[in-house]
Amino acid sequence: MRLSKTAFSFLLLIVSVLQSHAQVPETYTSSDIYLQIKKLNVLGSVLYVAAHPDDENNGFLPYLAKERMYRTGYLSLTRGDGGQNLIGPEQGIELGMIRTEELLAARRIDGAEQFFSSAYEFGFSKSASEALSIWNKEEVLSDMVWVIRKFQPDILITRFPGDARAGHGHHWASALLANEAFTAAADPNKFPEQFKLGVKPWQAKRILWNGFNFGGANNTTGQLKLDVGGYDPLIGKSSGDLGGEARSMHKSQGEGRPRRKGEIIENFITTGGDTARNDIMDGIVTDWKRIEGGDVIEAKINNIIKQYNFEHPENSVDGLVDVYKTIQRLNYRGMWWKQKLDELKNIIINCSGLFAEATTRDEFVLQGDTATVSCAVNKRNNVAINLTGISLSWNGIPVSQPLKTNQNYSYDIKVGIVEPAIGNATQPYWLQLPQTQGNFNITNPLLIGQPWNDALLSATFNFEIGGITFAVVRPVQYKYVDPVKGEVYQPFIMIPHLSVSVSPHVALLDLKTERSKKSVDSIYIEYRSNFTQKNVPVTLYILQDTVKPVFVKELRDFEKGKKYTIAVPLKPYYNPLKMDYIEAAIRIYLNDKSYVFSQYFKSIEYDHIPNIHYSFKDRVRFVREEVKTVGRKIGYINGAGDKVPEALKEMGFEVKQLAEADITDANLESFDAVIIGIRAPNMYEYLSDKNDILNNYVKNGGNLIAQYIKSNTLNTNNTRRVKLGPYPFSISANLRVTEEDAKVNVLLPEHPVLNYPNKITDKDFNVWIQERSTYQVDQADPHYEMPLAMNDTNEKPSNGSLAIAKYGKGNFAYVSLVLFRQLPAGNAGAYRLLANLIALPKNK
Repeated sequence: MRLSKTAFSFLLLIVSVLQSHAQVPETYTSSDIYLQIKKLNVLGSVLYVAAHPDDENNGFLPYLAKERMYRTGYLSLTRGDGGQNLIGPEQGIELGMIRTEELLAARRIDGAEQFFSSAYEFGFSKSASEALSIWNKEEVLSDMVWVIRKFQPDILITRFPGDARAGHGHHWASALLANEAFTAAADPNKFPEQFKLGVKPWQAKRILWNGFNFGGANNTTGQLKLDVGGYDPLIGKSSGDLGGEARSMHKSQGEGRPRRKGEIIENFITTGGDTARNDIMDGIVTDWKRIEGGDVIEAKINNIIKQYNFEHPENSVDGLVDVYKTIQRLNYRGMWWKQKLDELKNIIINCSGLFAEATTRDEFVLQGDTATVSCAVNKRNNVAINLTGISLSWNGIPVSQPLKTNQNYSYDIKVGIVEPAIGNATQPYWLQLPQTQGNFNITNPLLIGQPWNDALLSATFNFEIGGITFAVVRPVQYKYVDPVKGEVYQPFIMIPHLSVSVSPHVALLDLKTERSKKSVDSIYIEYRSNFTQKNVPVTLYILQDTVKPVFVKELRDFEKGKKYTIAVPLKPYYNPLKMDYIEAAIRIYLNDKSYVFSQYFKSIEYDHIPNIHYSFKDRVRFVREEVKTVGRKIGYINGAGDKVPEALKEMGFEVKQLAEADITDANLESFDAVIIGIRAPNMYEYLSDKNDILNNYVKNGGNLIAQYIKSNTLNTNNTRRVKLGPYPFSISANLRVTEEDAKVNVLLPEHPVLNYPNKITDKDFNVWIQERSTYQVDQADPHYEMPLAMNDTNEKPSNGSLAIAKYGKGNFAYVSLVLFRQLPAGNAGAYRLLANLIALPKNK
């Protein structure tokens, strides 16, 4: 566990505040409240552990959280950064942020809590040993122990076995680490620095493996079995229904699932601690009997349940306040004491129909500026409540207001976004420092496990109910009304005065087309202004091996929301003997202060999750090697979020995006090559329907290049095989080369794809990132030629990374080489190889 000097007092505020990103305020039916009251009598907890977002058992979590009413958590070791994206172009850390929000969306459905470690999802791994050699094992183990000691689960459950049956090195490693953490969390000699931060050793009763049936790999011998498919008439859904809804929130991974009905059998094997024979919670007291004096509390709660009026939940408030006072008087001060007080507070608020929110009319606030926050309150049920104060982070107003039923109260509070509060208030906490290959660098140990940053501002409403003051904390959110979506809530974000970006993303310094030789002679600095002011002194810097000013203290005007572009000649600022990239920074002088901006502030927006904002240093990456191209016009069929079209444009090609209606014999004639984006044939059934048209294009002399597909069947109809290419071939998810530096062996050295117009050598496979190839061809018609072979350590060579077939006058190529990752990274060999695929010569 990594220590920091962060003030410990701030931790006290965030425990019940803002563990989720912006969202529409939740409302609760009388049935919801009734179930919440019943859950007060349950003192059991379960922590589920796996490697990635979408690894969790979505049908089992609602069974635990809603049917059994246990406090339930899911610990995903990674944020899914290394996966693919079916809904947009984001990769890497951007995809990780999207998948983090998708997990939180799923948890809002199934009722579980969400946790993470610092592990970075670096891509597919074939073994636990590989995963643990890239992850900092002790760091990830420390993170897991910290979460266990804070959450204090009665049992741990892993999704995967701790061996090769897990199918993915990260899966395998998650199980090994979970079993080690199960023991380490109870050991006072393991990570003792954590005890200074308020946790103690914790021994869970047992750890189990939740057996699965992925690809027929389930071993049912000696397993405990549970039916988790029960229907709850108070919810109107079964755990299978909720699981389908939660699973479908993993939209970036194409994980839409049906709502399951009927019996759902889950299997469990104990891998540590006491063996579970009849139930996963065998031998664990999961009611108030586990706490001295709890029998009185349980009796009072049972009486509230017995007298609960579904039409008037407010009638239960007095009894609930009495239970709250009784728990407060307990000698016990452990996790359940605080947990049940928090639950009670929320139930009392819900029974009272008490609505409280803090919103702004603007989505963004500038560093050092002032924000006006509207704090709204409405007590919708007939309960005696006084509003006694509102505090807004470091500001507040005194209030003494008895609340009338169903009356709106509104208070505007101005708060300055002062310098000490800025820090990295907007940047996701795990991205605030440079990361290693396997781990995010998180220096504040109090943030470990937390899914997201706390809100920039939070409002605390103090309500007096039955002689008790309840502090209700709400994040300050941006609220507006959209003509289509209606009322929308988004995060309230601090932004810089300037957002600085550079282009092109990748610059080819030695590009030779059929028509001319091209070289980048200028780069472009674009900055977006978030403020308005005239005659501001501005200095522009270019950063490579040294910092060089382009101009100094030029007076420039700024208008909020406007973008400005500066062309900078490359030659005076680029040193070809130094780094292969260039960055930019802008200094402005405002109110006798100097501010430097070098970050690009980016927003990621999808309808199913809150808006995501983060910043990074944008840069121009240079490709110095010669890249020759043949052809002029490319047709591109978009796939699952790759950035290949941008790379093609940098190569000098005219690129036209092709929709279904564009795929006709007449339209395709004009293209030198047609390229199919990653996984597109799995996503779009029309591509199989139009395979004959695409084959005709090849037959008549075109080059058709298909990037990898994930399976041989359609995602939308997994009984129908994908039709792709003029001759049959099949791919295998198990045939992939994950070592990015794996030796590439040339099997057909004279093949045109390795010789024209660029001579492909070993150098072209240097400095690849994440992997070599994925979903390779395992069986193919004899017409296919396989010019390359490669393999991971201790595996047999496979030649399915590149399969090319002549057909008529043209050529078809299936490419599982991960060009879609290499091109944005500025890998010269990827550009040269793609150019050769486009230029495959016509056949006589």
